[in-house]
Amino acid sequence: MSKVCVVTGKGPMVGNKVSHSNRKTKKRTLPNLQSHRFFVPNENRWVKLRLSTAGIRTIDKRGIDAVLRDLRAKGVKV
Repeated sequence: MSKVCVVTGKGPMVGNKVSHSNRKTKKRTLPNLQSHRFFVPNENRWVKLRLSTAGIRTIDKRGIDAVLRDLRAKGVKV
């Protein structure tokens, strides 16, 4: 399963881990993804999405109906 937020599109980032001796090794930082169920009253069903915490806040702010409308316009199966 990919580590990408459905709503915001946030994915893994790559950077350097720098030691005290200034040696650099590659490091991968993963987004804070959560599986969350939302009830959609218009469709009378639950929808399970894999979101970052910023995506959950976006749904709280805009509403699940508006976010699902945008996802379906992008072509994401929900």
